[in-house]
Amino acid sequence: QVQLVESGGGLVQPGGSLRLSCAASGSIFKANVMGWFRQAPGRQRDLVATSTSAGSTYYADSVKGRFTISRDNAKNTVYLQMNSLKPEDTAVYYCYYKNTLYDLDYWGKGTLVTVSS
Repeated sequence: QVQLVESGGGLVQPGGSLRLSCAASGSIFKANVMGWFRQAPGRQRDLVATSTSAGSTYYADSVKGRFTISRDNAKNTVYLQMNSLKPEDTAVYYCYYKNTLYDLDYWGKGTLVTVSS
């Protein structure tokens, strides 16, 4: 089992910035993918960004150039730096961990990001 604990959500004005953190604990395997999804009210959960243990990253088109994903493998922590936030970025952001060896997925409980003036 892997436990994921997110932090860093909150209320921010349009154009502002937030940094989300997600710490993983438990049965952490070296080969993994960590990342972030988000779900706005009434919408499906969408991929935001991912980072592999090998160093590859992926971003959804809607956040390219504004969001940056990074990770500290020694701390089993992934971060999401969100800049130039827009009202449409408002959502619950979920941390995601995949054990790529056994194809197991784990989710955090989510942290709410609200972009509003």
